[in-house]
Amino acid sequence: MNGIWQKYKANYAAIARLGLPILVGQLGMIVVGFADNIMVGRYSTEALASASFVNNLFNVAIFGCVGFTYGLTPLIGALFSQNRHGTIGETLRNGLLLNVLFSLVVTAVMGVLYLNVERMGQPAELMPLIKPYFLLYLSGLLPISLFNAFAQWSYGIKLTQMPMWIVLSANMLNIAGNWLLIYGNCGCPELGLTGAGISTLTARWVCPAVIMFLFFRMRRFRSYRAGFVSSRISLTKLAQVNRTSWPVAIQSVLESGSFTVAAVMAGWIGKISLAAFQVIVITGMLGFCIYYGVGSAVAIMVSNAAGLSDRRGMRRAAFAGYHIMLALALLSSFTFILFEADLIHVFTRDPEVISLALTLIFPLVLYQLADATQINFANALRGTSHVMPMIWIAAVSYVVVGIPSTWLLAFPAGLGTYGIILSFACSLVLAAVLFLYYFIKTTRSAS
Repeated sequence: MNGIWQKYKANYAAIARLGLPILVGQLGMIVVGFADNIMVGRYSTEALASASFVNNLFNVAIFGCVGFTYGLTPLIGALFSQNRHGTIGETLRNGLLLNVLFSLVVTAVMGVLYLNVERMGQPAELMPLIKPYFLLYLSGLLPISLFNAFAQWSYGIKLTQMPMWIVLSANMLNIAGNWLLIYGNCGCPELGLTGAGISTLTARWVCPAVIMFLFFRMRRFRSYRAGFVSSRISLTKLAQVNRTSWPVAIQSVLESGSFTVAAVMAGWIGKISLAAFQVIVITGMLGFCIYYGVGSAVAIMVSNAAGLSDRRGMRRAAFAGYHIMLALALLSSFTFILFEADLIHVFTRDPEVISLALTLIFPLVLYQLADATQINFANALRGTSHVMPMIWIAAVSYVVVGIPSTWLLAFPAGLGTYGIILSFACSLVLAAVLFLYYFIKTTRSAS
């Protein structure tokens, strides 16, 4: 153990320094997700079930938009290690254009889905709640892309604190807006689930407004700003960003899409199943977001090493991150075992939802290690810029294996909602093995 510590301690420190602000920002998102679901769940079971359906449906769109911005991280991280600040500004400008266009396409696709939402087999009594909430979420896709494009620039130059503070501040605004608009406090109208949607949309537009203001006004960013302003849209640069963005976006869409299909299947069982599914998924996001905070730091460090053609440094960063991931997976698992029952009671007072959700704790814990592993090495592979394998790995793991496993365990096997959550372990284990294999293959010459 002492030998491992001596070998990796510098990497542990760097990952902690970079990853902690991202992790705190991710935890802030979990807190606001908890607050949303607690407030909505206590308003009514129908509101909680409707939120579950829309949230999980939009996870595909949101993860796609955010995943597309991740293509900027390895490019900017490599340029930062070479001290090419002007080129970073040029890369950001071209990447920003691509991300705006991508988010508009996703918005159009989700708009078509909205026109067909009544055909997706959800309980008819939920439609009056689902449809306005859906439109509010639809309006928030563009600001998500704008903010995250600038956030990836900030992460790539190792300034991970700034997006953290912006996200935390926006989350506080979101929670306050929920309190005012869901229940009609302080003379505000009582809007229920629609009020939660308005509050979330407002917070999502605040984030890009703040980070763009800081980018264009702060003196410390003038070298990046100069490159951004003086550069032109370049087909070469657009192609470069496009090559690293699409595979990550597709991987994110397919992964989140498998969860969305699972949510739809939970809705086929009924509103109690859908509400219990949402409670388990939102608490499970606690582990996911913690892992992704470390994973983002791993991607930054791997990209810095890649910019210097240091393959050994790339592997060392990835495996140092994995050691931290293993500890966090154990921590998350023990947290779910010890406190999940208490969290379930916080989200809802409906005895049927509570009873069903309590049975889902074991399959939630079961997939934590696989989730941590696949997140770590997916991000490590992203940091290398050799991201094309991510497409087929995601397709096989989440679609070819994951979705059929969900259906088979839920319906033919007769396990219902328990089988839906249990199926996540199947796809995540396969993804973890494949991402690890391809990262090792990509950096093999360092061994």
